[in-house]
Amino acid sequence: MVRCDARAVGEVEEYLMHVQRVVRNEATEDRHLLSAKACESSKQPQRVFRKGDAYDLIAALPQGSVDVIITSPPYWGQRSYGQPHNWNTHREWMSEGHTPAEPPPYEWYRAHGGVLGLEPYPDWYTLHIVEILDRGRSCLRDAGSMWINIGDTYFARWSSIRENGRQGLGGHPRERRRTPMGGYLQEKQLLMIPARFAIRMQEARWILRNDVIWYKPNVPPRPEKDRLRLTHEHFFHFVKRPKEGRAKYFYDYSAVEPQGHDVLRCNVRAGENGHTATFPEELVEPRIVSSCPPEGWILDPFCGTGRALSVAVRSGRNAIGFDLEDSYYHEGTNGQKQNPNCSAKR
Repeated sequence: MVRCDARAVGEVEEYLMHVQRVVRNEATEDRHLLSAKACESSKQPQRVFRKGDAYDLIAALPQGSVDVIITSPPYWGQRSYGQPHNWNTHREWMSEGHTPAEPPPYEWYRAHGGVLGLEPYPDWYTLHIVEILDRGRSCLRDAGSMWINIGDTYFARWSSIRENGRQGLGGHPRERRRTPMGGYLQEKQLLMIPARFAIRMQEARWILRNDVIWYKPNVPPRPEKDRLRLTHEHFFHFVKRPKEGRAKYFYDYSAVEPQGHDVLRCNVRAGENGHTATFPEELVEPRIVSSCPPEGWILDPFCGTGRALSVAVRSGRNAIGFDLEDSYYHEGTNGQKQNPNCSAKR
């Protein structure tokens, strides 16, 4: 059984503070010895959850304290997760003398009531995702990895936004996305959001090592008869770009899928506890085990029900998760206690 009580949380916080002191004093002690010391008292991997905005929490982690950042951020224009949103951020931005082609910083957008994933333009969204993830550069070890799962969508000026359910599905109340047309934003356009995100990450000095294609053979039928069904998502593997030379990072090739291919077939899992996004165990576990050494630390800054954290802990890694909604996480972990063999769904 995984310990998640106040004492365990205190031990993790003490460990993280110790790492920060070591970095500040420019000590040379191996970081994994520190990780082992953190687990000596419990002899079990630690799992910690913090409620709040990933933009703030990820920047507060000590330097070099995380081995892997693995997450699936909110997709663009899909759902609100129950967060109140200001649908007029683009008008307020333009009223300050800007154009839509100049995306505002995430702090401005958030301060004006904007919710991540509900930006009026895809370019605003990709900029904000990169801005948040790039704040994890400091806490991520130089030999660390970042795995980001992100999906695409089609443009429709008046698409529905469900409060919690997938776009166009379920009986939840919905809003209408108010996105002006123009440029590549045209009706029926596949927006190529994963590619736009990945290129922004490269421009922010991240090295893209793999674009893993998650093929989902059991996606539900769609009413459209003028295109093929969208049956895949992307799982990007990034590492830090060094100041000189080639990137070097921890990677255990023996822990990946048997074929070692970059196209993975994995069924979509049903959502639970009001959270519709999925993170199947067989998809996420090889990413964690291959990129995070035993007793290392993984971070999921958009952890949802915390399933990636559970996979990490079961594989002997420590885990930290952030989310704006603690209800998803607590309901998810309660479900695990009742059914320890459940899949790793976000």
